[in-house]
Amino acid sequence: MIDVTLENFESEVIAASMTQPVLVDFWAPWCGPCKVVGPLLEKLEGDYAGRFKLVKIDSDQEQQLAAAFGIRSIPTCILLMNGQPVDGFMGALPEGKIKEFLDKHVPAAGPEPEEEEAPDEPLPDADPAAHLERLQHAVATDPANDDARFEYVKALLLAGRTDDAKVAFAPVIAKTSLVRRFDSLQRLIDALDFAEGKPDLKQAQAEAEARIAGNKRDFDARLARARLLMARAAWTEAMDELLEILMRDKTWNEDLARKTYIAILDIIEPPKPKVADGQIPPDDPTVATYRRRLSSVVLS
Repeated sequence: MIDVTLENFESEVIAASMTQPVLVDFWAPWCGPCKVVGPLLEKLEGDYAGRFKLVKIDSDQEQQLAAAFGIRSIPTCILLMNGQPVDGFMGALPEGKIKEFLDKHVPAAGPEPEEEEAPDEPLPDADPAAHLERLQHAVATDPANDDARFEYVKALLLAGRTDDAKVAFAPVIAKTSLVRRFDSLQRLIDALDFAEGKPDLKQAQAEAEARIAGNKRDFDARLARARLLMARAAWTEAMDELLEILMRDKTWNEDLARKTYIAILDIIEPPKPKVADGQIPPDDPTVATYRRRLSSVVLS
């Protein structure tokens, strides 16, 4: 267990998560539930024998880091892999539930049996209908598979099947406050609904741009433009607009710009390809670039 501050955050969390999962425990000395979950996490770090790394951040002392992660209550635990948050939970969960959470992400203990080579499948873009059918089957056979549901709902949204996506998303909508990628789906749905409510999208975008030209700090107009760009799948332009907000006010409207930016990263990041054991799949170049840009602005 390591205490992390702003000074060692990059090395102990971001860099470390490139080689092993890093569980960040946001706590405070006055927090009663923190005193319950903290020892459990330290015990599990030993039990898992290096399969994940535990770090602790005092949210009172490191308010900038707590704000960067959008921490609203403690204890909150965030798991990072390959430099980005992938999942989290709030509150003092029992040991069994924490193990269930960890087992979804950390490498299995000991050598795993060799699997037969699976036949090559077509890339999702090569046959969108077949890709959607595979994801639908995965969700139907394992409704608790959050990864499959995320990919299925995302694929439906990107295919323009918003109503179908909302139906598939409904069973897990209550988990948006706990599972970041579900929150990201909700933010894309909100952007699509926002755009659908505009009778003339070109006029709506022109109006937003005119307001921005008149006032660089019209963050409502900038957010509106970013949502319209999201609805058009103009992802990098939308993130550029959100960065303009963040560079002027990092915590505007309860971190709305940062959370929307992260949602776009989740949506555009392709599924990680399978690689040999012990290797880390490369990041998508666009995602990696815009993740670095976000970090440089938020932590500056």
